[in-house]
Amino acid sequence: MSDALGLFPASEAPQVREPGRTAFAADPTAPLAARMRPRTLDEFRGQEKVVGAGGPVRAMIDQGRVSSFILWGPPGSGKTTLARLAAESVDAAFVPFSAVTEGVARVRQIIAEARTRRQATGRGTILFCDEIHRFNKAQQDAFLSVVEAGEIVLIGATTENPSFEIVRPLLSRAPVVVLEPLSPRDLAAVVNAALDDRERGLGDAEATAPPEVVQRIAEAADGDARRALGILERAVPLVERPDPDERGEIGRRTLTLSHVETAIQHRFAAYDKAGDQHYDLISALHKSVRGGDPDAALYWLGRMLDAGEDPMYIARRLVRMATEDIGLANPGALAVAIACRDAYRFLGAPEGELALAQATVYLASSPKSNRLYEGWGAALAKARETPAAPVPLHLRNAPTRLMKELGHGEGYLYDPDQPGGVSGQQYLPEVAAAERFYHPGDAGWEARAKASLAEWRRARHKSAGGRSAAAQPAPSERGGGRPSPRSS
Repeated sequence: MSDALGLFPASEAPQVREPGRTAFAADPTAPLAARMRPRTLDEFRGQEKVVGAGGPVRAMIDQGRVSSFILWGPPGSGKTTLARLAAESVDAAFVPFSAVTEGVARVRQIIAEARTRRQATGRGTILFCDEIHRFNKAQQDAFLSVVEAGEIVLIGATTENPSFEIVRPLLSRAPVVVLEPLSPRDLAAVVNAALDDRERGLGDAEATAPPEVVQRIAEAADGDARRALGILERAVPLVERPDPDERGEIGRRTLTLSHVETAIQHRFAAYDKAGDQHYDLISALHKSVRGGDPDAALYWLGRMLDAGEDPMYIARRLVRMATEDIGLANPGALAVAIACRDAYRFLGAPEGELALAQATVYLASSPKSNRLYEGWGAALAKARETPAAPVPLHLRNAPTRLMKELGHGEGYLYDPDQPGGVSGQQYLPEVAAAERFYHPGDAGWEARAKASLAEWRRARHKSAGGRSAAAQPAPSERGGGRPSPRSS
């Protein structure tokens, strides 16, 4: 920046935009992704919900009025570019800042300079804070007052979920704009533009790529424009220039799938074991098992294991699926899940991964029922609602003479000794006597349990209506002393 007033350090000059001067001067030595950074919204690919008609960033740029906001999206989705394009639309200084390499002291300096700039020149300041989630919650508070007062416009960028990483007061002042990974179609357009551009791209390399090669680059980039251009930049030098023809002209170099595969080398999964990808993938695995789709379940299992997820974490989640989503529709599911856990501990990787796959397919293929899950939740809620409900006297343990004299265990009927093996006595406390928590479904083992319980209830009702008021002594009372295990 030209600074006649001498207010700002020279190191800031290339970063702060003068009126009418573009912030996108191409450095021929910079990586291809930096050179091909879009200079206008017409060059920008993807994010139609954000920059298309009616999109929030498009509206700000078209109106020339930029307010604070936070861009949340994966790497290579256009966060920095959109921040710069927004700054280009207004007469304001654009100051980039990285929360990775700089701290609150630098933020305070930028704020002080912004105040001086406004007083001296009348120009506002747009502070672009990359990786804003790297600031802890106390450090983020440094933005609150100046953003609210309009002393700076804050554009934050993060790859992490703002719900967890950005303080709520800042979110209320700077709404979140969500960016998605670029589609293969958008990435293909980015690659073709770089091949054709002679000013900033690879046009002078006289290289061409058939559609299937461009598509392979787009797929391998996993929604990341920076990665797609990086693959292209590594692939083009691998192509030898063809020999001159009989007229001495040299034709264009043609990229092949082999060149692209060499340039890709290894495709790393976009995965963070403590971030959104971790929770999104385990959610996909769980819901695929619940939905009875073993193919999808195996796919998500493979994605997680290949990305380096802890196999024991997956094993624990499989155990949960066996109880939460399958329950008593297939009681063997829990045993399979526990065996899978033990098998992995015994075998380790990679052999133990097959045990995880086996359990995953078994659970996905099992009949499903959440009746046990719901029944347990209802019973626990009632237990918490009635924590002081007394145990009925006939169900209480009576190991001492005093407890027997007080009526503990009196009137208890030992079901196996009753006609039909059913006594008909009440087992719930009075406040919950009418409750039914477990309602078996019609799938798998629960269908049999449903019929058995219905018959059991009929027998209990009949026995309760026909038995005399005089209770038979419980087996534990016949011999005296402590009760046998079956009575307590």
